[in-house]
Order: sequence, then structure tokens, then C-alpha cells
Amino acid sequence: MFLENTVNHKEQFGWIEVICGSMFSGKTEELIRRLKRAQFAKQNVEIFKPAIDVRYNDEMVVSHDANEIRSTPVPAAANIRILADTCDVVGIDEAQFFDDEIVAVCNDLANKGIRVIVAGLDMDFKGNPFGPMPALMATAEYVTKVHAVCTRTGNLAQFSYRKSTKDDLVLLGETDEYEPLSRAAYYKARLKEKIKKIEVKDPKEVSKKDKKSNE
Repeated sequence: MFLENTVNHKEQFGWIEVICGSMFSGKTEELIRRLKRAQFAKQNVEIFKPAIDVRYNDEMVVSHDANEIRSTPVPAAANIRILADTCDVVGIDEAQFFDDEIVAVCNDLANKGIRVIVAGLDMDFKGNPFGPMPALMATAEYVTKVHAVCTRTGNLAQFSYRKSTKDDLVLLGETDEYEPLSRAAYYKARLKEKIKKIEVKDPKEVSKKDKKSNE
């Protein structure tokens, strides 16, 4: 469990917290929880999200369970540096969608004494590290990895499996587009995809292989 750092007033430096995991793992919910605690303590809090994220609301950061907090949509990471200069705490949701400058922005804010809390997907739908998240995790003082529950096995899920055939890296969606899967379930699902692609590409070749296996 993450515990808020004790502030050392003699050393005016902040820190970076990263909350990462798959879709439906509670990343945004945890981000909102920490930010609301800071607001309750009368700290100056600002929340930012990518302007492209308009799934629930244009200006609110909203978790899958409908918990929400007001935010400022920005088109690029550089905007955060300008808008967050006087804050005590800065929250950033869906960090994987920002450009690589988000890493420098977060470090600059932390070096100015600001607590920076970042939430984002650590892997894309192909299971690869997602955008600037690896660099953010490497430079952060605290990293919290949260897990969803696999919809097929009931085990802990760390992969975001895309159910549609769309191949765009950035595809905003909910349960109609994605489902959280465990390693075993994700591997099996991806294997089925490969087999389907082979069948579509060359059905004759597949039938030959099936014929040989039956002989």
C-alpha cells in the first residue's frame, strides 16, 4: 500500500508517484482517491488529462465506477508545465497518451517541490511498454502496480486485450473494445488471433496442415 511521503520543509523538493496497470485495474480510481485526500487537506491541487480522452466527460477525470474529479484537458505535456507552476499537488491521468516530454515535465515539477501523481497503462494492447510510461516508472520515487481481475480465469489480470480487430495503437474504449486478461488467457487469445489470420490469408495451407496431422 502506498503511504504519503512525509514532507521535509528544509528540502524543497517534491516527488513522483506512478500508478500503473491494465484496463479496469482501478488506476484512475486510486489517482482520484489520492487527489481528493490532498484537496481535503486544503492543498492546491490541479489535475490534467490528454485532450483526446473524452470517453466520459470533456473536463472530468472519471473512473470506470463513475468516481470523478474536475480536470484540465491539455493537448501536449508542455501545457502542464505552464499551468501547474503554483500547485502543491499535480495529478495526471492517462499519461501513456502524452508525448515523451511528459517525463521532463514531471521531473521539473517535482524538482520545484510539487508532488506529482501519474496514472496510466504500462502496456499497450500488444503487451508492449506504452509510450512514456517506462521512463516515468524509472524516474518515480513510488510505483504502484494495480491489477484487474481476468474475465476468463478469475486470476489477476495485467494485460489489456483488445477484442476488436482495429490495429491503431490509440483506441479509446470500454468493455466493448477491451477486457483484462491474465498472462495465460492473454497468450491463448493472441494465439487464436494468429491462427485466424493464417486461415484468412491462406486457407488451403491450413487445410493441408490439418490433413497431414490427421494422417
